[in-house]
Amino acid sequence: MKFGVSLLGLVQQPLDEDLARRAEDVIAWVHEARDAGFHSVISGQHYLTHPFQELQPVPLLARLIPESGDMELFGTLIAPLHNPVDLAETWASLDVLSGGRMGLCFALGYRDEEYAAFGVDTSQRVRDFRDVIETVRALWTQDEVTATGRGFTIENATCTTRPVRKPHPPIWIAANADPAVKRAARWGLPWNINPHARYETIERQVGLYHDSAREAGIEPAELPLQREVFCAPTREEAIQTAGPHLARKYAAYDQWGQDKALPGEEEFAIPFAQLAQDRFILGDPDDCAREIAKYRKLGVDRLHMRMNWPGMALEPAVEALRLFGAEVAPRFADKGGGSGP
Repeated sequence: MKFGVSLLGLVQQPLDEDLARRAEDVIAWVHEARDAGFHSVISGQHYLTHPFQELQPVPLLARLIPESGDMELFGTLIAPLHNPVDLAETWASLDVLSGGRMGLCFALGYRDEEYAAFGVDTSQRVRDFRDVIETVRALWTQDEVTATGRGFTIENATCTTRPVRKPHPPIWIAANADPAVKRAARWGLPWNINPHARYETIERQVGLYHDSAREAGIEPAELPLQREVFCAPTREEAIQTAGPHLARKYAAYDQWGQDKALPGEEEFAIPFAQLAQDRFILGDPDDCAREIAKYRKLGVDRLHMRMNWPGMALEPAVEALRLFGAEVAPRFADKGGGSGP
C-alpha cells in the first residue's frame, strides 16, 4: 500500500495567517514526507475560499518539484472551470520539469460561487467535465485532435508539448455521488475516494465502482483514498490535538455545502464525536492501523492523508507524520518486501 500526504491544511489558511510564512511550512512538510519515504503529495483547488485563503496547485507544485525527491505530485483541479488546451500543455510542462512525476485528479466541483465566477452553467457542468477530460487525454495521446466544448474549438490540433509518462500522467476522478462513481468506472479511470463520506458509504460505493467497471468490460483501476488522519501516542491526545482544527474545517465545509454533495442525508453541523465516527482516522498507531485495514480490504491501495488543517501549527503534524511512518505504514508493506511509507 502506498501512502502520501495532502497539502490542504497548509495551503489553505485563515485570513489572519501569513500565507508567505505558511508557504515555508509547506516546503518543510514536503521535506518531512520525502525524507520519511512517503510516496506522494496531493494538493486541491478551490476559488473564493472565504473564510480561508488558498495557494493554487500549478504554481505550488511547480515550486515543489525540486523539493520533493522522487515523490509523485498530484493536483486536484475543478475540470469544468478550465480550458483543456491550457491544461494539456501546462501539465505536460510540469511533467517534463519533474521528470515524469505529475498526476492529475479531476473534480466536478460543487460550489455555485465558483461556477458563477467562471461563467459555467451548472446544468451543463457534467458535459463540460467530460469534454475537458476527453480532450486532455486526446491531446496527450493523438497526433491530431478535433474537439468542441464550452469556450474552446480545436480542429486537427497537435499538442507538441507531451508528458514524459506514457501514454500520459495518471488521471484520477474525484467523486461524491453515485452517478459520478459509476462514470469514473466506465471511463476506466481511478476513483479518488473523498475524505468526507462515512465508511459504510465508501464500502457501498466501492462495490458500485467495481460493478460498473465490469459491466463496461473494463478492469477496475487502482483505488486511491483521501482521509483525515492524525496519529498520536494516545487516542485522547489525537482527538485533543486535531479535533478543534477538524471541527473548524468542517464548519467551513458546512457553509460551502460539501455535505449536501454527498449521497444520503449527510450533515456536518453535528457534535464532533458524531462527525468523526467512521469518517476520521484519529488515534494511536493501533487505532490508525485498524481503521486503515478496513479500507485495505475494500481494495484501496493508496492513502493520501490529510494530517493538518487550516490554522494548525506545523509541529504537531510533523510529529504525527513521523509516528505514522515509523509505526503504522510498515504494517502495510507489500508482501514482496520493503517497508515504510
